[in-house]
Amino acid sequence: MRRLLLLLLLITRWAAAGAQEEFVEPARFLTRVPFHLYTGGVIVFSARVGEFPDTLNFILDSGSGGISLDSVTTEFLKLKPRPSERSIRGIAGTRKVSFVNGLSLQLPGLRVDSLNFHINDYSLLTAVYGERIDGIVGYSLLSRYIVKINYDSSYMDLWTKGSLKYPRGGFLLHPQINTLPVQQFRVRDEKAFNARFLYDLGAGLNMMFSTDFVRDSGLLRKKRKFYAKQAEGLGGKIDMHMTVIREVKVGPYRFHDVPVYVFNDTYNVTSYPTLAGLIGSDLLRRFNAIINYDRGEIYLLPNGHFRDQFDYSYPGLELYLVGDLILVGDVAKDSPAEKAGLLEGDVVVAVNKDFSQHLGKYKVMLQQTFERAELLVRRGTELKQFSFTVGSIY
Repeated sequence: MRRLLLLLLLITRWAAAGAQEEFVEPARFLTRVPFHLYTGGVIVFSARVGEFPDTLNFILDSGSGGISLDSVTTEFLKLKPRPSERSIRGIAGTRKVSFVNGLSLQLPGLRVDSLNFHINDYSLLTAVYGERIDGIVGYSLLSRYIVKINYDSSYMDLWTKGSLKYPRGGFLLHPQINTLPVQQFRVRDEKAFNARFLYDLGAGLNMMFSTDFVRDSGLLRKKRKFYAKQAEGLGGKIDMHMTVIREVKVGPYRFHDVPVYVFNDTYNVTSYPTLAGLIGSDLLRRFNAIINYDRGEIYLLPNGHFRDQFDYSYPGLELYLVGDLILVGDVAKDSPAEKAGLLEGDVVVAVNKDFSQHLGKYKVMLQQTFERAELLVRRGTELKQFSFTVGSIY
C-alpha cells in the first residue's frame, strides 16, 4: 500500500510539473548579412535606411544602447532630426543628441521597422578606417533578434527569438544586459581579479581598463612600462597608454601576454567601481558568437582566429584619411616616429615605396614589429623621407 501511495504521489507531481510546461516556438532563420572586418576586428556591414536607395556602412556595436546615423549622412538623405534632452556618453565626451524617429533599416531579405536613430558625428571614425562610416547599430537590433556572428566566413545570421540549440564545443556567458551587456572576466598580472567588463564589439582593441581600477586594485606589475597612444571614441580623441598583462581568461580559455589600454575615465563611462573597463573586438573576434539577448545569453565558440598573434607593434604615430589625403595624426613623445622626425600634419605620400594611398595597407605595414618603415611625406612644399624601426610594447 505504501508503495502504491508513493507511486501515485510521484505521478501526481509529474503531472503537475507537466502542466506548468510552456511551449517556446523554435527560433527561425531570417537572413544572412555579409560583413568585413576593420582594424581590431570591428564588424562593418551594409544596409539601407528607409526607402533611400543608397547603401550605407554600419558598425555592429554591442557597446551602443540604440542605433545612430552620421550627421553628414543625415544631411545627405535630407532627414530632419528633432532636438532632444537625451545625452550620450563616451570615453571622450558627453553630448546631447537629436533623433530621427520611425525609420526602417533594410538588410538583405529583412526590413527592421520603427527604429529611432540618434544623430552623431562619425567623421573621426571615417578618418580612422579610411572608409565612410554612416552609422552604428547596437541594442535596437541586437534586442530584436538572435544574432549569430561567424568570423571565419564573415557573415552574421539573424534569427527570430525562440528556442535554439547551441553547437557543441563552446561555452555560455550570462551577461547582465540593461541595453549594454556586462560580463565578469578574470584578469591577472601582479594580482588576479574577477572584474566586470562591458562586452563591446565596437571597440577595436583587446581590453581597456580605467586608471581608477588599475590604481585601486594593484593589478599591474610595478615594472610594467606604459606607451603613450591616442585612441578614438565617442566625442573625439583621447590620450591613453598601452601595456601588456599576463593573462585574460574568457570562459575556460586563457590568453597570455595580452596588449591592453589604460585610460583616465574622465566622463565616468565605466561608473567605476561598477565596471573595471571593457573587453573589445580584437579578443572577441577569436570566437564565433551567438548573441541571444532575449535569454540573457552569449554563446562563444573558438574559431580559426583563436590563435592569431596579438599586435604588439608601436610605431608611435596615428594615420588618418582626411578628404583625399592621408595625414600623420598624433605623434607620441619619445616614440620611434618622433625620434625619426615625423610631425603631426605631415601628408603621407608613400609608405615603404607603396604609393597606393590605401590607408589600411599603410597601417598594416606599420604593424610589423622590429621591421624598418620608410615614410615619404610632404611638409609644406617639401618632400621629406623618414625611416624608423617599428617598436614593440612587449
